[in-house]
Amino acid sequence: MTSPLTDAPPADREHWSPRLWGTLLVLCAAMFLDALDVSMVGVALPSIAADLDLSTATLQWIVSGYILGYGGLLLLGGRAADLLGRRRVFLIALAVFALASLLGGLVDSGPLLIASRFVKGLSAAFTAPAGLSIITTTFKEGPQRNRALSIYTTCAATGFSMGLVLSGLLTELSWRWTMLLPAPVALIALVFALRLIPHSSRDDSSGGYDLPGAVTGTAAMLLLVFTVVEAPEAGWASARTLLSFLVAAALLVAFVLIERRSASPLVRLGVLRSGSQVRAQLGAAAFFGSYVAFQFIVTQYMQSLLGWSALQTALAFLPAGVLVALSSTKIGGIVDRFGTPRVIAAGFTLLVVGYALFLRISLVPQYAAVILPSMLLIGAACALVFPSLNIQATNGVDDREQGMVSGLLNTSIQVGGAFFLAVTTAVITAAGGHGGDASPQAVLDGFRPGLAVVAVIALAGLLVTLPGLRGPRGTSGSVVVARSSAVDPAAGELVAGDPVAVDVSDRTPSAGDVPAKAALLD
Repeated sequence: MTSPLTDAPPADREHWSPRLWGTLLVLCAAMFLDALDVSMVGVALPSIAADLDLSTATLQWIVSGYILGYGGLLLLGGRAADLLGRRRVFLIALAVFALASLLGGLVDSGPLLIASRFVKGLSAAFTAPAGLSIITTTFKEGPQRNRALSIYTTCAATGFSMGLVLSGLLTELSWRWTMLLPAPVALIALVFALRLIPHSSRDDSSGGYDLPGAVTGTAAMLLLVFTVVEAPEAGWASARTLLSFLVAAALLVAFVLIERRSASPLVRLGVLRSGSQVRAQLGAAAFFGSYVAFQFIVTQYMQSLLGWSALQTALAFLPAGVLVALSSTKIGGIVDRFGTPRVIAAGFTLLVVGYALFLRISLVPQYAAVILPSMLLIGAACALVFPSLNIQATNGVDDREQGMVSGLLNTSIQVGGAFFLAVTTAVITAAGGHGGDASPQAVLDGFRPGLAVVAVIALAGLLVTLPGLRGPRGTSGSVVVARSSAVDPAAGELVAGDPVAVDVSDRTPSAGDVPAKAALLD
């Protein structure tokens, strides 16, 4: 698909036009805000609790409300981008995000703050897949798209890391500034987006909107995220938790059955016949889940046991964020040379080593020996893994389904984050790491099993990636099963409707590969 921003496809040019750069920066700003909002509220929670007189249970929902809206509606958001038009969905959702940010900084009660956080998560569930699919349909698959995605996803990782730093600074003034900051940035991005984001047509070829799939899929994701978030407090073996998981499973089964029979599925299950696609989805869940859990433990360790301020804690994470930001323009070239499986595997290896090194923490700060090396290793891992996962997930997918695949990837990220954070929290609680009357040493001893779980999650992500290493360098390691849409075999095209399996695991897909942009078989 040729971008309307240029006269020729972006991949055919050595340099991007200023307008194309502007489009990418607008999309990066929106993704930066999404990631920023996930992490920025964490350091401000104690101040919010004191100001609004909130209990611990209510305070949890300031974080969980955002995750619930974000993770629960991503599948619907991704498909809406394909069906209703990516530009339209992106602009509306960005405007809602700005409004919810403004309201979140002005409310004076816990329930209203939670409601604003849910709405922000809901809007992010539409901006994230729409923004990613705009990039993947504007930049041609190959080096140019890899470069664009490396910059885009690095902004997300940087936003997540910098959210802690900004939160530490702003909380010194007032927690309300952590809620208000995204509003003007989102409005500025919206103004530029109106001028720069390319128009995209609605996809009416599918013949419908799959309302049964939308209802069951969204309900399943909402209930699954809700259950995982509530499980540590309600009890993993409690009747309420088990019943909720059972209902969520039943909804997921119903969703799969509906999608298999639907003429216009919300998620076409055929995309998961690609091994590289499955590895990207599982790797994304493990990557984000391990990092969210690690950040949770480290924040508690630094503030509760070391007595560091919110700002000191935020600055401890700064080296990782800086490393990610500095590498933004380099990762695309690394992926072009070595292929996504090798880059992802290298990143997960650094992640495991960084988490394992942090097990050496003690009640005495060991910044130079433990904290700084761990942060640098984790920052390098984030710079390698996150862009590569996005590239691997979107390669070989038809333009009409980029929003759907983007929504699926972001769903894996958010559900993985919620699930593994809940599991890690449960392990820490069982080990005595959250006891109100526990000694500092007992709390630290409770944190260690949680850190071990984090390292195991990252190790699982590495193991998931290993099967993709069988192909030579410079590939995504994917096998694309495609349905053709051309009609002239003599011209190098394919007869419409004929299923064709093309193994691209031994080379980088080129512009001449007919199936490289075709849909995966259902």
